[in-house]
Amino acid sequence: MPEQSWLCSVCGYVHVGAEPPECCSVCGADQSVFEHNVNATSETTDRAPSAWSCLVCFYMHQGDSPPDNCPVCSACADQFEGVELKDAPIETHANQDTIVIIGAGISGISAAEAARKTAPDARILVISREKDLPYYRLNLTRFLAGELAAEKLLIHPSDWYEEQRIELLLGREVAAIEVAEKMLQIKGGETLGFDRLILSLGAHSFIPPIEGVDKKHVFGLRTRQDALAISQQAGRGQRCVVIGGGVLGLEAAAALAQGGADITIVEGFDWLLPRQLNRAAGEQLAEHVRRLGIRLVLGGRVQKLTGDEHVAGVALESGEVLPADLVVFAAGVRCNSALARQAKLDVNNGILVDDSLRTSHTDIFAVGDVAEHQGVIYGTWLPAQAQGAIAGLNAAGGAGRFMGVPRSNNLKVLDVDLFSIGQIVPEDGSYSLYEVQEEGDYSLFVFRSGQLIGAILLGDTSMAPQLKKLIEEQRSCTELLAGPVDGHDLRLRLKEGF
Repeated sequence: MPEQSWLCSVCGYVHVGAEPPECCSVCGADQSVFEHNVNATSETTDRAPSAWSCLVCFYMHQGDSPPDNCPVCSACADQFEGVELKDAPIETHANQDTIVIIGAGISGISAAEAARKTAPDARILVISREKDLPYYRLNLTRFLAGELAAEKLLIHPSDWYEEQRIELLLGREVAAIEVAEKMLQIKGGETLGFDRLILSLGAHSFIPPIEGVDKKHVFGLRTRQDALAISQQAGRGQRCVVIGGGVLGLEAAAALAQGGADITIVEGFDWLLPRQLNRAAGEQLAEHVRRLGIRLVLGGRVQKLTGDEHVAGVALESGEVLPADLVVFAAGVRCNSALARQAKLDVNNGILVDDSLRTSHTDIFAVGDVAEHQGVIYGTWLPAQAQGAIAGLNAAGGAGRFMGVPRSNNLKVLDVDLFSIGQIVPEDGSYSLYEVQEEGDYSLFVFRSGQLIGAILLGDTSMAPQLKKLIEEQRSCTELLAGPVDGHDLRLRLKEGF
């Protein structure tokens, strides 16, 4: 008998079974939105799944069983659904060029993977300043908390690179790019030629130029070595000041608090996550942070770091001095664009690229944290992975295009789900705002000219797919807003699909 499946009309999730599920595993929509999936194949198979899809972030893991934890969002194995990947034809090219990738983050390794699939005969090299095998940088705070062993950080084991014939040059640093000669100068005197070059140079922690930042026990958190150095210093009872109340600062603070350190976060804005949240949502998140035993100093401005050889405190412009045995800066990052500038490539805030991820030189591509596409530097994991895959394809002879991704944030911060999209701060009186604030949950809906243009969900994010679709399609919401309506009414109508 053919196996039945059911399609979630909200987010596209397909559930296999005789009956639709009580609620969607992806977006949380109830059973009523599921439709019989008439396009499903009528053939059954006894084959085991060949891949596993994370129901939270859609990361695809290939293998006979799901991973213990999703390397992207940390979801457990039971949050993966087995899928059977169809053998899609891959267009390959008889390409024996040398493709060199500078940088071994997720964008660089994604580029190497795509280049190898596209050009089986190409020579592919990945150069990294770090001596460690390429790893998932977004899991550094879990590593810092002791939740993840070092080997679990790795994107691939060492033998994978040998099997794929991808040459890893670890612990090497490129000193200069000679564009006309298509040659790289490696520090120490080595040279390396290329036919295609992909710049996955990443970014570095921003350490502000204030007095005392050169003292011992002052850290950024960008690499595995940074995390190791911090963990060696941040023992139980150690006083740690984290400067920055963004995602990295909050996750780093929670990781160190878990190890018994005495944590204070200093955030220059008046609320947490100022890029993703408005004041009300930021203040609600702050209540959760304080319940973890973390002290918050909001609206704090750092004047200098005190102490002699080692840091001893953080002096604020208010005159308060926060005692500190170590300081961790999580105040943002800056693109590593120096090599590109020296090579005379076009650089604004990041290296300028077109839809093919090409720079101003036709044989040089840029991806990830260092790439600026249509005025946007994404600085997040999923766009970096997508850019890397497209640049790798193109460098190997393909013809892919990166058309951008929606400017939304779907995060889990300190075990609190968060969704933020669009314009969340009104510019004038032409905007209509609807808020719902309850225990543990906060919702904000921003309308202008009858259209939803921004939203925040903190806690319950099950409506995220509907809101994202409304904004992207610029759908009229005049019917939704008709008559007297408050925030609770609006949220209910949105959940029901109005």
